[in-house]
This record gives sequence, structure tokens and C-alpha cells, in this order.
Amino acid sequence: MKRQIFIGDVQGCADPLKRLLDALRFDPACDRLRFAGDLVNRGGQSLQCLRLIHELRSAAMTVLGNHDLHLLAYAHHHPRVRKRNREFDEIIEAPDGDILLQWLLGQPLMWKSGSRQLAMVHAGVDPRWGPKRARKRAAEVEHALATDPHTFFAHMYGDRPRRWRPGQPHHSRMRAITNVMTRMRFCDARGRLELEAKGVPGKPPKGFRPWFHHLHRDWKRWTLIFGHWSMLGLFQQNGVVCLDSGCVWGNSLSALIIESDGEKRLAALDCSDGHFTWRD
Repeated sequence: MKRQIFIGDVQGCADPLKRLLDALRFDPACDRLRFAGDLVNRGGQSLQCLRLIHELRSAAMTVLGNHDLHLLAYAHHHPRVRKRNREFDEIIEAPDGDILLQWLLGQPLMWKSGSRQLAMVHAGVDPRWGPKRARKRAAEVEHALATDPHTFFAHMYGDRPRRWRPGQPHHSRMRAITNVMTRMRFCDARGRLELEAKGVPGKPPKGFRPWFHHLHRDWKRWTLIFGHWSMLGLFQQNGVVCLDSGCVWGNSLSALIIESDGEKRLAALDCSDGHFTWRD
């Protein structure tokens, strides 16, 4: 078993990412990088991030985050994407831009290793989904992205429906799954989403709780890794690990390292001064 390194939201911060990989002595021949999504946007080095990760080929992958999907929608000229984004333009206009975008489009919405009881998604999972059901729901969106991305992006934006239901019309169903896995922070026990609140878990909107407080019982003994929630920060509790510690806001870039013997360690690099620390 190779060493596995899970890294939180990079958001176009290529220099901190390089420093973190150096501090971890990352070796693509021996290690595997798995990113929790949001590789791009706001950090100013989105093109460099995509190039760095893409060049690692089979040694690196990412799950798709909301900013990654926004880039892909922007590249497909979805009419809801009106505001100019210079970082996105730099990617699209680059000589290798098409290659990078096609690679990103082919990344999964969720990664899962049943034999190791490990899973990763950008934002969260519906309380009614265990590991198998969550993976099936993610596969529906991945199929839509692979077969007709233009139509998918034409219907991706929006906060409704408020929760996923099995019998929903196709486009509503795709949007609900996407919102759960790439945008969710708070929900209720029935899977109803609250997509406006971005604050700390201790102050949830009335009637809602952090999504991982409603986790399906089938996740017991699993480690479920996610990002997306910078105000939660580096967080580990009852089998869930948040790795978004706000690098793009000048805080830290965090990682979960699973050694070849299965030992788990947390690490973080301060994005303002480059100081690296192991976290207990």
C-alpha cells in the first residue's frame, strides 16, 4: 500500500501547495495525492495548480468542488456565468488549456475505497446515503458530465430542490446531488439543505445542523474526508475529517497523511509564512 496524501482546498495557491509537498517529501513513485476539490479560483495561480497536478498523471487526482464546476461551466459559456474571471480566462486561453479542462471534467464527484473504508467528497453526503448509495449518486452526475456536459451545466445552478428525492426529474435530481456533494454545510435529518449559511458549526441556522451530525449509520468505521468549509477549518471528529483550512484567505493548507502501515497523521502549512507543522 502506497502512502496516501489527502489535501484540502488549494483554490489557486500553487506556491503553498509546492511548499507543502516539499515538506511532506512527496514522491510520485511512492505516494498518491488525493485532493478534496476546489483546485482553482481566487488564489491567483489556478493555471499553475492545474498544471502541477495534471503533470503527476496517475499519482494525483481530485474530487470536483463547486469552484471546479464553476470553471467548467465558465469554459462551456453557460449564460448564468456572466462575471469575468481572469484566472479562468488564463486557463482557457493557455496552450494546454483544453487538455487541463478535459482532465478536470473527467475527475469524480466522490472517491471511495471500500477495502480501506476511506472516502472523500468536496462538501458532504446526504444523511440518507451510506457509502454505497453515495457512490451511486455521484456516479449519476459523473455520467452526465461525461456524456452531455453542456446540458448538465445549463441546469446546474440553483438552490432548489432543497433536498434529493429518488423520483425527481432528471435535471432537478442532478442539481440536488451536485449541491449536496459540492455546496452543503448544514442540513436536517431528512436531507433538506441550507445553502446560504457559511459560519461555524456551533451556530447553525434554526432547524439545521452540520451535515456530519446526521451521518448515516453505514459510515461507522469509515474515514470520510471533505473540504469546502474554511470556517470549520482543520477538523477531525467521529470519522470525518475536514481539510479546508482557508489557504486562500492566508491561513493554512492542510493534509491528512495515511502511511503505508495505516497510521493517520494531520499536517498543515501556514500560507502566510510557509511554516510547516504536524498536528496531533
